[in-house]
Amino acid sequence: MLGGGMPELPTEIQTKEICSLRMDFLVLFLFYLALVLIGGVMICICSKTHRLKGLVRGGAQIFSYIIPECLQRAMLRLLHYLFHTRNHTFIILHLTLQGMVYAEYTWEIFGYCRALELSLYSLSLPYLLLIVNLFFFTLSCVTDPGTITKANELLFLQVYEFDEVMFPKNMKCSTCGLRKPARSKHCSVCNRCVHRFDHHCVWVNNCIGAWNTRYFLIYLLTLTASAATVATVTTMFLVRLVMVSDLNLETYVDDLGHFQVIDTVFLVQYLFLTFPRIVFMLGFVLILSFLLGGYLCFALYLAATNQTTNEWYRGNRARCQHCPGTVRPTSAEPWVYRNSHSHGLWSNLREIFLPAAVHYERKKK
Repeated sequence: MLGGGMPELPTEIQTKEICSLRMDFLVLFLFYLALVLIGGVMICICSKTHRLKGLVRGGAQIFSYIIPECLQRAMLRLLHYLFHTRNHTFIILHLTLQGMVYAEYTWEIFGYCRALELSLYSLSLPYLLLIVNLFFFTLSCVTDPGTITKANELLFLQVYEFDEVMFPKNMKCSTCGLRKPARSKHCSVCNRCVHRFDHHCVWVNNCIGAWNTRYFLIYLLTLTASAATVATVTTMFLVRLVMVSDLNLETYVDDLGHFQVIDTVFLVQYLFLTFPRIVFMLGFVLILSFLLGGYLCFALYLAATNQTTNEWYRGNRARCQHCPGTVRPTSAEPWVYRNSHSHGLWSNLREIFLPAAVHYERKKK
């Protein structure tokens, strides 16, 4: 036993006992994981093609014949409730997953790392990031994103210029009956028009708009940083454990009766069998770090270029209309969108992080 209640380290006999397991399940797990990730990326890339949409419609028709109608209605009601109504389901799921990760980190990683004399600062950093993250998560949830009403309609109409392409002048919202300021959009989930509408986020159960984009960006940044920090500390613990125990120098007997030095894949497999919860958590936060990191880069790109997700999507869809093979009406006029709101990196960031000052200055003009 090591100090601090560290579990017993493997001996050659213990290593021999698990050699028959080899790496089959680990290889299959990585294969399935890679398949899911590649499939997700391909769906994201091809989601706007007519061929894929046709395949999706065809698949839906096939399933409609297989799945009972009552089950189809129940699934549609569930999907409508989850993604088309305001509810706290994803907030609860978000906090549950975060709580499970930090409970495992506190219960096992923190204690083991203290026994291995890792830096207390590095061990405490995830907790500091968690506090900051929960603070900005709450602000993203409760802050008004910029709801357009009769009282502030005239103010918002003066903030951004109409480009007469994506945002034509003198347009009225068919639901609210209010004049639509440039860069605004009616959110069907919240049932309100939102100024500088970015998107509706189910994880915070709120729209992301002019007044809470800054909070959402910091929330996303700290969430990515906390996941990456937990993954880093957990990896440090496993590496330190292997080095202290000289596990990388152990040997095992293969199927032919020959002694073999433990390789990396076999080592990962053994760690998974010895610390299943820790290694599973590490895999989860690693995948989460990559996914959140990719989305964070996209959000920072939009912030740096003064675009919203809604504008990027609509502009990208318009650009795809000019792609070869895209079917469009012959009488349709060319629809070209150019981002006219970008005024340099610092001005763009200032508009997001100090929106009230920008609105006041433009109102004076």
